[in-house]
Amino acid sequence: MTRHIGKFGLAPSLMVAASLVGLASGSASAGPVTMPAVFPAPTSIELGTGMIALGRSVSLIAAPGVDPDTIALVRSILTASGVETITTARRLPSVIDGTYVVLGTGTAPIVRDALARSRAAADSHAEGYTIASLASASGGVVTLAGNDADGLFHAVQTFRQLARRSTIPAMVIQDHPAMPIRGTIEGFYGAPWSMADRTKHLDFLASVKANTYVYSPKDDPYARDRWREAYPAPTMKALGTLATAARRNHVDFVYAVSPGPSVCFSDPADVQALERKFDAMRSIGVGSFYVALDDIEYTKWNCEKDKAAFGPSGAEAAGIAQSQLLNAVQANLAAKDPAARALIMVPTEYYDAKETPYKAALRKHLDPRIVVQWTGTDVVPPAISIPDAKAATKAFGRKTLLWDNYPVNDYAQTTGRLLMAPYARREAGLSGELTGILSNPMNQEAPSRPAVTGVAAFGWNDKAYDAERTWHFSAQELAGDDERAIAALLTFFDTQHMAPTFGSQPWQEQAPRLKAVLDGVREAIAGGDEAARHGAIADLTKHADEIANAPDIIRSGTIEPGFAAQSRPWLDAMQLWGRALQLTAAGLDAADHGSSAAGRYFADAKRLAAEAAAVQSIPGATRFDGPIKIADGVLDRFVADAPTLIAFDRPAGAPPVVAR
Repeated sequence: MTRHIGKFGLAPSLMVAASLVGLASGSASAGPVTMPAVFPAPTSIELGTGMIALGRSVSLIAAPGVDPDTIALVRSILTASGVETITTARRLPSVIDGTYVVLGTGTAPIVRDALARSRAAADSHAEGYTIASLASASGGVVTLAGNDADGLFHAVQTFRQLARRSTIPAMVIQDHPAMPIRGTIEGFYGAPWSMADRTKHLDFLASVKANTYVYSPKDDPYARDRWREAYPAPTMKALGTLATAARRNHVDFVYAVSPGPSVCFSDPADVQALERKFDAMRSIGVGSFYVALDDIEYTKWNCEKDKAAFGPSGAEAAGIAQSQLLNAVQANLAAKDPAARALIMVPTEYYDAKETPYKAALRKHLDPRIVVQWTGTDVVPPAISIPDAKAATKAFGRKTLLWDNYPVNDYAQTTGRLLMAPYARREAGLSGELTGILSNPMNQEAPSRPAVTGVAAFGWNDKAYDAERTWHFSAQELAGDDERAIAALLTFFDTQHMAPTFGSQPWQEQAPRLKAVLDGVREAIAGGDEAARHGAIADLTKHADEIANAPDIIRSGTIEPGFAAQSRPWLDAMQLWGRALQLTAAGLDAADHGSSAAGRYFADAKRLAAEAAAVQSIPGATRFDGPIKIADGVLDRFVADAPTLIAFDRPAGAPPVVAR
């Protein structure tokens, strides 16, 4: 990301010293112009001179043709920022006499005029936008210019972040996505999301500038086991409502069907069944489609017709058969809507880029328009590099759409876990080798957002992506800027930092922040310095209090309610572990002072730790039920080891014996 700080050529009549600007007029008081934090990171931000306070009154100028939902979103942002009066205007005055917000695409005359006043050029990329804010003596102009309707909507999402500050700096933001496809695929096993959670998720995707949601829950019988059957009318109505919500959020709703377990590739009736399924979805407003052929056997045919058509079953024959089916579906989609997005598919070999007969068959026979998904170097890869993506391009004969199995928690190694570490170990520059990136989230929608925020931010601007800062931003978004709630969320996230793979080694370690604290306590005690020991135990007490108190803060209502509900057993277990750590700290302090109470504290800590370790996940919420994990391997180990760190069974008044 390029960040230039300085003047950007404003007309002299519109440039003012900050000291001349008054709050009553809607412009800001004197002070430095500072770089705002925007997520995902924009392509470029250039600061100018002066600042704009939205104040109590704003004039809104919307170019003809702007989506009413986008206008309504701008109005809600202004109201939330404290604007009491929003008037409408058709054009900017020659002399700016208040605060104006102009929005539209860059081709609209009013938008071109507003950009020209700021000496700003419109971004010309798909989904791109420009924000130009210009301070004047009596207020200022904030221009939200999209290259297209999607870009304008993204500009409004950036404006939502900017409007949280008391002042908006004079600046020009030019921004556009690095990857054309960014979002999520509800592709996990276990309990699907509710329609209400899906609607909330679409609102969330819009807030992080994602543009794609794939409906592909493995446990939807009408999309997999009974895929030939029509949905019941109430379900179709609900899916239609969801598709409407997606359009409002400028998110492409993609419907996926998984016919692989029973499809007969060579039977025209099954091709027609797929087409009927997609026609039904088209009737409720869905325009993008997907065929999933993952997690199936290709060593046997489902029908004798396929054996006659393609020969003995096997990898190469499966690739040819799948290509024939998918090509027919793609041709049908294009015939019915030439402007429709290309069909997406996930192949049976989705988990590596090794050359195989199956991939060779797809490469040779699959319609080049069809988008192929790929999960990286494994089902759950520890890292993905540019060479990995290039190998996939070679193997499949086209740039792939990355299906990233993070933070999904539907496999055995994730039992009892929420996966909430920052999205990391994906190489900057992957945007040049992929058509996009979709995250497969958890069964728990709201707790998935910290990781998905990172996936969306990486897809938008992988070269400027900062995993840690984006992680903090996700906590801020969930907490609504409440600092106490943000801190509680980050404490909770740290206890769910583990990211397993299908192997024995995780690709993200557990509780790194807590581990650093506990390691510091061990080192201070082992070092033998009394002051250091007292300080470390006091610090431990503080952190124990934070862990014990975080669940109540998260449940207090400031944070998205669904987050607390979906995290309930983890919060319950975390509170018990926090209390166990409080007692452990008290035991260490007592032992350090030669008190006989140390033994009682440690015994109570052990009892609470056992109670915490016995908390179970919500039955049926995830594919694998089991005991909840909270900073496992870190917190439990310290609570178990603490009684051995300072000898406490000794005559009263004797100095403490420190374990080395």
